[in-house]
Amino acid sequence: MRFRLWSGLAALLMSCGVLAQSEMQWPGQPLRFIVPFPGGASTLDTVVRLVTPDVSKFAGQPVFVENKPGAGTVIGVDAVAKATDQHTFGGVANSFTVNQTLVKSLPYNTRKDLVPVILLARTANVLAVRADLPVNNLQELIAYAKQNPGKLSYGSFGNGTTPHFAGEMLKSMAGIDMVHVPYKAQGPALNDLLGGNIDLMFGNLPDFISHIRSGKLKAIGTTYLTRAPLAPEIPTIAEQGLPKFETDSWYGIVAPANTAQSSVDRMNAWMNQALADPQIKKNLSERGIEILGGSPAAFGQHIQSEISKYAEIVKSSNMKID
Repeated sequence: MRFRLWSGLAALLMSCGVLAQSEMQWPGQPLRFIVPFPGGASTLDTVVRLVTPDVSKFAGQPVFVENKPGAGTVIGVDAVAKATDQHTFGGVANSFTVNQTLVKSLPYNTRKDLVPVILLARTANVLAVRADLPVNNLQELIAYAKQNPGKLSYGSFGNGTTPHFAGEMLKSMAGIDMVHVPYKAQGPALNDLLGGNIDLMFGNLPDFISHIRSGKLKAIGTTYLTRAPLAPEIPTIAEQGLPKFETDSWYGIVAPANTAQSSVDRMNAWMNQALADPQIKKNLSERGIEILGGSPAAFGQHIQSEISKYAEIVKSSNMKID
């Protein structure tokens, strides 16, 4: 009996030692980052690809970025949630928290199947209209929409994405009717806006600003409560009569829930270190991207707050998937 007891204890200690050693040696293979948008078609993809070379250097392993777009980011996020290799991470944006309420049958549990790693950055959004639409500010746009109910179309890069949410919030707060036209990515939607095939769209300010300044699009307003540093000449939507209108686009990293906490903490430290790199800071700043960073716990609190905020607005605006 005593022999069996000591043998069992020895086996337990050995297994704990092996586990501890494997965690210390992590990562023992290449790392994978899944981005739920097309390559080169989103600010999230840009940020992830900027920081992962530094992560690769810190980890001593190759880092691969894999794009899995579709279903308003659900396909890519689901692939992260179901990964079991301890070396997969995923990029997420606002849609990660919107979908918790908007999508009735998510294939993953937002709160239970994924854990926060880091909140990377955020950007302001802008409401832009095609150049020949006869409006120049928010009040003129609202008046035009009320005179032409259901005739204006607004684009987004998928159900549950920030432009979809912002468009529905505008409809609700302004009491207007517009038609939602979802695309698979911001690029095709922006091209159709430039071509006059849709009337307006909310999008990431850094991606729209050159078209606005060249006169190819007209800016109606930005979506922070204060003017965006990248374009202080553009008034906010809040200051034009909708004081509670506020959205932004934020970008973070999550991991499957079965990922060891030590690995999550290590990735968080590497990401914070990458964000502090002077060249990366300069690159992001020039693109109008505000660096955030912080702890996994802080990102977790942000996720919970965003889920609650979007749930309230999705319900009050009767927002639906098209």
